[in-house]
Amino acid sequence: MPRIYLLLAALFGFSGVALGAFAAHGLKAHLSAEYLVVFHTAVQYQMIHALALFGVGLLALLRPSRLVSFAGSLFTLGTLLFSGSLYALTLSGITALGMVTPLGGVAFLAGWACLGVAAWQLPGRYEP
Repeated sequence: MPRIYLLLAALFGFSGVALGAFAAHGLKAHLSAEYLVVFHTAVQYQMIHALALFGVGLLALLRPSRLVSFAGSLFTLGTLLFSGSLYALTLSGITALGMVTPLGGVAFLAGWACLGVAAWQLPGRYEP
């Protein structure tokens, strides 16, 4: 699983930068100021969780556990649901897609909770 999380981190990071640039240069004239802010929020959360997935991938290499793996899966799901629904909402104008966004937020929260519990369970000293 570490390889998958590291690859997803790279994919989400790459696409986050590309989507941020697309919004700044290509969407500015086509989206309302409100939708542009929503799009940027999606990019911001995607980038934060790309870095979180990178950390999960590294932790899964050093100290694999079910909780670490579950955190990575939840960060992935959260990115797809949260950022994906916001991208779709702003580009399509279908406001009903906004109902999916909180599910992604809950996945993010659950992922961070899993990561916190996994960290709590680590030994007090690093022992290779």
